[in-house]
Order: sequence, then C-alpha cells, then structure tokens
Amino acid sequence: MKNPIQTSNAPAAIGCYSQAIQVGNTIYLSGQIPLDPKTMTLVEGDINNQITQVFENLKAVAEAAGKNLDSIVKLTVFLTDIAFLANVNSIMPNYFKLPYPARTSIAVAGLPKGADIEIEGILC
Repeated sequence: MKNPIQTSNAPAAIGCYSQAIQVGNTIYLSGQIPLDPKTMTLVEGDINNQITQVFENLKAVAEAAGKNLDSIVKLTVFLTDIAFLANVNSIMPNYFKLPYPARTSIAVAGLPKGADIEIEGILC
C-alpha cells in the first residue's frame, strides 16, 4: 500500500506527484528544488543558498514522515553545472553525519522553474 506524505513546511507539488510516498518501511522523497515553501518562489542568492534550501525542504518532508535526514540511504543530485558539486559537498556535512548516504550526481540541461539544483532521496 502506498501512503502519501505531505507537509506545508516544504513546497507544494507543482505537478502530478506527491512530496513523498511510503511503501512499507521505505520512503521515496520526490525531487526538491530551492523553492521557499511560503512564497513558492526560488530563493535568492548564490548556489549555496539554493543548496541549503533544497536540504531544508528535504528535511521538512523527512520530518513529516516521522524520520530525519539521517534516515536517507540514497540521494540523487541533479545540477545544471557539475561544478556546483563542490558546493554540495561543502554543505552536506551541515545536514548529514557519517556514514553519508549513497549518492549519484548528474549534470542536466535544465530543471523546473530555472533552478540550478534538484535532489531526491530514499529513506529507510
């Protein structure tokens, strides 16, 4: 059985998807872009502000599921410029402890709303 996870502390879905779905003990977090959940607009500032907002959004959805970011076992990071991966690496330790989740990083041509980063995750 699929159970949807929803919170107003993260951006509302901007399409036909759920913020997260729980199946058994596994929770699949939809990709989060750097939207401010209150205004539904991209955060202003540099890529570090965007990355921080994405992690805050992921954290909010994880908490709505009764978990925290330590429960994430896999992240997929989508970047419009792979050079931003160094920024992701410098900010991740603010949100994750060792051992870090498994991760895939992919450079893409574009992301929703013109964002430079999107991250999805799997929690157990």
